[in-house]
Amino acid sequence: MKAIGYIQPHPLSASTGLQDITLPDPVALGHDLLVDVQAVSVNPVDTKLRKSASPAEGETYKVLGFDASGIVRAVGPDVTLFQPGDRVYYAGAIQRAGTNSTLHLVDERIVGHMPTSLDFAQAAALPLTSITAWELLFDRIGVQPGKKPVGKSVLVIGAAGGVGSVLVQLTRRLTSLTIIGTASRPETQEWVRTLGAHHVIDHSQPMAPQLAALGLPQVDIVLGLTHTAQHLAQIVEILAPQGQFGLIDDLPALDIMPFKRKAASVHWELMFTRPLFATPDMIAQHHLLNEVAQLVDAGLLRTTLAEHYGAINAANLQRAHAFIESGAARGKVVLEGWN
Repeated sequence: MKAIGYIQPHPLSASTGLQDITLPDPVALGHDLLVDVQAVSVNPVDTKLRKSASPAEGETYKVLGFDASGIVRAVGPDVTLFQPGDRVYYAGAIQRAGTNSTLHLVDERIVGHMPTSLDFAQAAALPLTSITAWELLFDRIGVQPGKKPVGKSVLVIGAAGGVGSVLVQLTRRLTSLTIIGTASRPETQEWVRTLGAHHVIDHSQPMAPQLAALGLPQVDIVLGLTHTAQHLAQIVEILAPQGQFGLIDDLPALDIMPFKRKAASVHWELMFTRPLFATPDMIAQHHLLNEVAQLVDAGLLRTTLAEHYGAINAANLQRAHAFIESGAARGKVVLEGWN
């Protein structure tokens, strides 16, 4: 099968970077689906792993990639949820080979049926960010879906990114929370508004005065999706007493003592946890992806595809990594098809 991989961790400037390679075709066992990959999207985790993760012992190449959409070619003997020919979308598992290959193995319990109203590129933009947003909002923070007014607010820091683009939509469509999104450029601020945020502020400027001007000096829930370490002092300040703080990004260290005075709770979300530890509720990701697909097909959620970088190959994937690392991305970057 065709794939894109690398021999050793590297910055983008390295001479031996991402390469077009050929690998043996994998075989579906157990709960695995063997998927013909049609489209993939690129996430910040891909760029982080490219700089830090080596090939597994006994392997020459490391193949990255999590988000994918495609067609089931074959199934393992224990599979009950899918059959060959099904169109699927999913975000893979961090401990297994990635989706940047023509054929990919994935456990059926973290796979969803693809939205029927989307093409492969549009669907590939959604899985990782949808799982992250859903788990953060409903599983970690514990927000109860429903439109009954609760008089509470949520601040989404980095609302124009991949996760934020889904999170704002889910929150607007499925809850009654007042949504304040943050974005630092006019085009990303407008993007967040179109996704459903009630208010948008600029996280490159002090946030407390901007919130006060909206009549929301403190918020009940703060969700840190990017550069959380830079905003931590402000988050402590603007979080309401007995509020909740959730985050997804990497910090050098996290001192939660400043939150004690407000009796606040702190929640960390990692969407890879369920498949990494094969938790008893691992199948929850299958169910939530199916629910997201239903919301998309009902016109309540939309794809967050923002950039299409062409065919899946090393050169285009390298460009996509560079764009993600530039910090200028909004929504998701997708590659589709093979050449």
